[in-house]
Amino acid sequence: VEKYLPRKNLKEIISVNMPSEEKVCKYCGVSYLILHEFKAMEEKVKAMEKDMKFYQGSVDREKRLQEKLQSLSQDLQQYRTDNESKTQRLECVIHLYYLF
Repeated sequence: VEKYLPRKNLKEIISVNMPSEEKVCKYCGVSYLILHEFKAMEEKVKAMEKDMKFYQGSVDREKRLQEKLQSLSQDLQQYRTDNESKTQRLECVIHLYYLF
């Protein structure tokens, strides 16, 4: 059994004047308009599920990046403190050098 998925607007294809037996699937009895809407909703759900997977991953990625940023910030602060300490010691050595 082949599926028929119309690409045109079914409301234009199926007119009010059509006999009702031509507006429904002869195999399952479902209206083509309802079937068309159902298929469109299935495609939207698939796209939304794909988006959800991406966004779930982005929350985890953001958390890891926040942790990395905090670690780098702490490292930077430690380097600044070390640099200030070394600069002060160097200034003391230079001052002592010029005194003698």
